[in-house]
Amino acid sequence: MIVSLQFVVEILVFSAVALMTVGTVREIERMLNQRRRLGGQGEVEQSSSTPLWARRTGENAVFRWVLASSSISDVQERQKLRQALVLAGIDSPNAPIWYVICRFSLAILLPALFLLLQLVSAKPATGFGVVFWPIVLCGIGLLAPSRILAYRASARQSQLEGEFPDALDLMVVCVEAGLSLDAAFIRVGREIGESHPGISQEFDRVSEQLRAGRSRPDALRAMADRTGVNAIRSFVALLIQTEMLGAGIAQTLRTYSNEMRQTRFLKAEEKAMRIPVLMTIPLVACILPVIVTALLLPAIIDVIRTLVPALAGHH
Repeated sequence: MIVSLQFVVEILVFSAVALMTVGTVREIERMLNQRRRLGGQGEVEQSSSTPLWARRTGENAVFRWVLASSSISDVQERQKLRQALVLAGIDSPNAPIWYVICRFSLAILLPALFLLLQLVSAKPATGFGVVFWPIVLCGIGLLAPSRILAYRASARQSQLEGEFPDALDLMVVCVEAGLSLDAAFIRVGREIGESHPGISQEFDRVSEQLRAGRSRPDALRAMADRTGVNAIRSFVALLIQTEMLGAGIAQTLRTYSNEMRQTRFLKAEEKAMRIPVLMTIPLVACILPVIVTALLLPAIIDVIRTLVPALAGHH
């Protein structure tokens, strides 16, 4: 008990010293950056050419260290991770860095927590278990965030795929009523905010980007990249081609809405046709053995009562 108490005290002291060190380093870096800004050493040029998220990341010593010492130091890997986070609905500029921090923190804290519990446990693990379980927990800490991220991205895409047809029908109504496409995005995003929050958020972001001066094709392509849904990608491609060719938006949206309605009907029909095939699995695994046992049980009982004694008397 005394050894475990000393171990806990050492962990607390180490954590306090680490936090104080990080806080001191951040304060010193803040003061140095402030002095450089007041001194005018080219901060105007840097602020005009560097994005805000990059400047904030550069001012944080911990973020710079994580960015330089992990796999996201490669631009392609960082962009790939950022795209995966965006598909999961996490669009913060520093999200890749926080993801790496959380991943490696879990890989370290889970084995450490296991070892700490072994110190205070009445029956601690011995032998191979002391090495095996920390390795397993470390692997879980490294793999669990990616699995959670993939599950969240899949759930979000399913949600958007289910919400988009209703939003498209409302957009068709708005455009045919005389609203422009930009105004239709604003109105539809406002009307479906409570019932369809996912697609409403995407429409609101498109509206904000359009009001900020971004071109409509770029804003629509950004929405397609953020969602990763094939129906929205087709919708975006259709709108861009319609605008380039000068065709009518209302008729185009009406045609695409009818095609999506037929697609939803075909998907529902496909799921209904899969039911008989899926029913055979519980039928073969659960019901069929019971029926076979009930049919053969009387014959098995007769064999046991007549044949087994006869064989025993024969010997």
